[in-house]
Amino acid sequence: MSAERSGRHVLTDWRPEDPGFWQASGKRVATRNLWISVPNLTLAFAIWMVWSMVVAKLKLIGFKFTTEQLFWLTALPALSGATLRIFYSFLVPILGGRLWTLVSTLSLLIPAIGIGIAVQNPATPYWVFVALALACGLGGGNFASSMSNISFFYPKAEKGNALAVNAGFGNLGVSLMQFLVPVVITLGAFAPVVGAPQIAVEKGVESQVWLQNAGFVWVPFIVAAAVAAWVGMNDIASAKASFAAQSVVFKRTHNWVMCYLYLGTFGSFIGFSAAFPLLTKTLFPDVNALQFAFLGPLVGAASRALTGWVSDKFGGEYVTTWVFLAMSLGVGAVLYSVGATGAAPSFAFFFAAFIWLFFWTGVGNASTFQMIPAIMRSDMPRLMPAADPATRLKAAEMESAAIVGFSSAIGAFGGFFIPKAFGDSLKATGGPETALLVFLGFYLSCVVVNWAFYARRNSMLHAPQQPAIKVPA
Repeated sequence: MSAERSGRHVLTDWRPEDPGFWQASGKRVATRNLWISVPNLTLAFAIWMVWSMVVAKLKLIGFKFTTEQLFWLTALPALSGATLRIFYSFLVPILGGRLWTLVSTLSLLIPAIGIGIAVQNPATPYWVFVALALACGLGGGNFASSMSNISFFYPKAEKGNALAVNAGFGNLGVSLMQFLVPVVITLGAFAPVVGAPQIAVEKGVESQVWLQNAGFVWVPFIVAAAVAAWVGMNDIASAKASFAAQSVVFKRTHNWVMCYLYLGTFGSFIGFSAAFPLLTKTLFPDVNALQFAFLGPLVGAASRALTGWVSDKFGGEYVTTWVFLAMSLGVGAVLYSVGATGAAPSFAFFFAAFIWLFFWTGVGNASTFQMIPAIMRSDMPRLMPAADPATRLKAAEMESAAIVGFSSAIGAFGGFFIPKAFGDSLKATGGPETALLVFLGFYLSCVVVNWAFYARRNSMLHAPQQPAIKVPA
């Protein structure tokens, strides 16, 4: 039976590891679901990070918030997004990927419309902005469920690249937002619909801005993406599982190891995305940081989307080792660029070093997610010695999806901790060196952890598989 004939939206016969099935219809169905998932996830990332651009303009249009209040408004989306990912990780097998993509995408309308309304009145109380900041985390939560969903559609040989494409183009939402928002808030073409402009005062110069456009611009795209998900996506019947069945991953050592490694890759991507503009402005005040801000996330998203095949071909465990070595080198370059080694500070070197870091975070995001299904498949003979291959495969797929989602939740906390580390370092010492040294130590520890568990010659990924124990009839 082909995938298309399995049901209108529910695939009751799904065998991606069967070459005949995959070529006949499976690949076509999986590809359609992937490319509908991508814009939904791109919009989720845009909404998650849009608050950082809005907060930067609030004082200019008359809001009387303190610097500390603005800091918390910037940090709250990362905290709520990371926390929501923990719950979103388990929802696809419970509710189905099609329904949850529809619901989670439509939920983005809450912060998008809320921002558009709230910023038009300088009397809007602070608690409303706190609520909107937390609501922006709905976008951050979507990543866990989206990646979990796509992981069910692809065979092992293509899973790494598919997850890299979904995540890479999803991450692109950060760069898209940082590029688009500064443009749309200067446009008054839709003023009769979106409302009157605000007067922004910066360095004594007045100008008109439509800050509400930062929220409203996403509304039609959110609706269109949600409709596409409902019309064109599928649920996989065999991917259904209760929370209790999935929660077994909390007992898996490899779940926690991969959380640690993914904190180093995605945590760095989202943390550097949030911190780079402010850090640049602080260290190099004569540079217009917002003019360059979108380039780092753009490079990181592109490298994630375009390098998944490298891990599929050479092994994610080996690629991950090189990623953390390269990121350690990048941190050393940043230390040199800010004058920590005695050289004169250099913005050009600083910018190049961060672009290097962004590139390798993307490669590492792809390689770590490629590792997770391979790890769980390798571990199933030990965990389920009496089970037949089909049962092991189903269990490995379910646990892999849960670990993909849960590790993405833990990794997202980097969006809070990295900016906080830079801020604390600047406050305590006047420079970012202390934070950078902490990052360097962490990346080197990731090299050791990855080698010890996965990349060494006799690791569980490279040990010969034990045959299943036959149970007497």
